[in-house]
Amino acid sequence: MPEKILILGPAWVGDMVLAQSLFKTLKINQPDCTIDVAAPAWTLPLLERMPEVSAAIPLPFKHGEFAFWKRIAFGKSLKHKGYTQAIILTNSFKSALLPWAAGITKRTSFLGEMRYGLINDIRPLDKSKLKMTVQRFVSLGLENNTPLPDPLALPSLVTNQQQALNVLTKLNIAALESPILGLCPGAEYGEAKRWPAEYYAEVANAAIAKGWQVWLFGSDKDIPVTNQINQLTQNQCVNLGGKTKLGEAIDLMALCHTVVSNDSGLMHVAAALNKKLIAIFGSSDPYHTPPMHPNAVIEYLKLECSPCFKRECPLGHLNCLKQILPRSIIQNLN
Repeated sequence: MPEKILILGPAWVGDMVLAQSLFKTLKINQPDCTIDVAAPAWTLPLLERMPEVSAAIPLPFKHGEFAFWKRIAFGKSLKHKGYTQAIILTNSFKSALLPWAAGITKRTSFLGEMRYGLINDIRPLDKSKLKMTVQRFVSLGLENNTPLPDPLALPSLVTNQQQALNVLTKLNIAALESPILGLCPGAEYGEAKRWPAEYYAEVANAAIAKGWQVWLFGSDKDIPVTNQINQLTQNQCVNLGGKTKLGEAIDLMALCHTVVSNDSGLMHVAAALNKKLIAIFGSSDPYHTPPMHPNAVIEYLKLECSPCFKRECPLGHLNCLKQILPRSIIQNLN
């Protein structure tokens, strides 16, 4: 009988993109297996663009909500699905309740928050060997002590150009023949991952001077920064801040020639869309969560104080980002 696997997916855009390397690895090793993914509802546009995933199961829990009995009940509702294995990609106690309640025989993960019993296929986590998030995800899809495939399967989202054109029509955006530069100035995690808005504006102005179209991507929270960048370019950009849902942003990004992004979920989306990508790292570590594209350009200064993994610069100067000057990005626009 082919394996039927339930993946408990991560709650961050970037991590869910990286999880596709696990899905691909499972399909390579077990072509007939079925992969269902249970994750927060907002991740569905990503999962819909991953052909390895048979079904996406939206989790009805709020972020951070323990909801013990709701999780038990939800797990029991999956008992009839016939899953042969669960792979839990998150480390929390609550995330392991659901596959246990679903009666799934093999429940694979790292130990995490004291999950003895809930996890019965506990994998050792040697952070010196599994330095990257994507390596940790993929390792959970292999038999214990099996070496990682080399190279790893790369995330690759599937998009539909007609869907993107429909979004352009809806937003009343003219699709020009010129190359499109996508700028992703947001970072959900915090200010210490945000390259300065005036630097983004300088890159945008350089691209516009070359005849490129510049699109500013961002969520509702990023509206202030996309507005600021647009104002600094005399409103010559297409400002998408807060105007697109995740799925629409993915489809539009597929039309871009080049993307410049902070270390964010959209950075990983751009890599998975096979875009020319310039990724800017400050407080985070490009050796831990790099964009999974062999040709991605990574701008990282590796200062003595970084990576600090803080949401705001603890030293108050943000040199790890401010000392990455726009000209180093502009020279890669071609």
